[in-house]
Amino acid sequence: MTPAPLRRAVLALTAALLTLLTTPAPAYAHGADAPDGTDYRTGVTGITPARPGLTLRAVEAGARLELVNHTGRDVVVIGYSGEPYLRVGPGGAYENVHSPATYLNRTLAGDTALPATADPAADPQWRRIDDDQRVRWHDQRALWRESGVPAQVAADPGREHRVRDWTIPLRDGVEPVELLGTLDWVPPPDPYPWWVAATLGALLVGAAGLLPAGTAPGSRALRAVGALLALGGLAAVALVLGRELDAGAQGVGGVLLGLFAGQLWPLLTGLGAMAAGGWALARRPAADFVLALAGACLTLFVGVANLTVLSRAVAPVPWSGTTARVLLTGVLITGVGAVGAGLLRLHTAAAGAGSDQWSRRGSNA
Repeated sequence: MTPAPLRRAVLALTAALLTLLTTPAPAYAHGADAPDGTDYRTGVTGITPARPGLTLRAVEAGARLELVNHTGRDVVVIGYSGEPYLRVGPGGAYENVHSPATYLNRTLAGDTALPATADPAADPQWRRIDDDQRVRWHDQRALWRESGVPAQVAADPGREHRVRDWTIPLRDGVEPVELLGTLDWVPPPDPYPWWVAATLGALLVGAAGLLPAGTAPGSRALRAVGALLALGGLAAVALVLGRELDAGAQGVGGVLLGLFAGQLWPLLTGLGAMAAGGWALARRPAADFVLALAGACLTLFVGVANLTVLSRAVAPVPWSGTTARVLLTGVLITGVGAVGAGLLRLHTAAAGAGSDQWSRRGSNA
């Protein structure tokens, strides 16, 4: 590749990235304020007395609770002042517009200003919010909302601590029911080893671009980088799927709908990296440029977007935080490494083409 085409390739890569970065992407299918990671683990221990058909789980890294009611009866969640707050049953899910919890639970921070109509003593006025027999909400009783850490954590931050056992009252007809759970503080991981691994791995992958493009070692290096980028794309897709499952998606249809409606860009980035890796493995034309572009997108839209995972104990996936960190580190290694290898190969090809031009001119002279 001559210097002029190299400049055009770099400009095209820059323009493509700017276009992607400035194009509005759909919001995630989970709540807009769902955390990218946290050091507080919300657990659900049960419902008492037991109600067959009534289930509870924590979603979005514990930021919300999800109550599913297949009992055939309406069940009411009680708010912070003892007032009816949510109702879920055969007719769908409803919220009480007079309950202060309806507004306080709009955000994870619980800082929504209460309207004049918020009066826990007023008779309930129900507003339909969903046709499904499930409801999700932030609940301050199951969260830690103080600015500092709990006192026991400050005294001994090196181990796990039970912050509280929480209880949320329900009403099944006229019978009281309680949702039970726990809130624990988990020591955050040290991000330094993950950053070191990501940096060294990316440098190693990127160094493959130093091998001459027209030689057998260079061809093998191109295919190796392509294979690694495909694996990085697979790791990205796994992270995207994990976030969607943690957001509460159920069934194949629910997962697919959530992916295409809420996580389109990260999903396309992962799939694109897999395709670009296959393109390089097949040694198709412009493979160097394709590697650099796909690696940059993978780094930005999946790697940078999930960096919080490296420094938080609880990741927004249904697996352990360690598994999420391994996947993210793989994304960073292959994404950044593919960018470096692709650009180095483009530069080497351009330098070689320029040298050939000068040699021909010297021969002609």
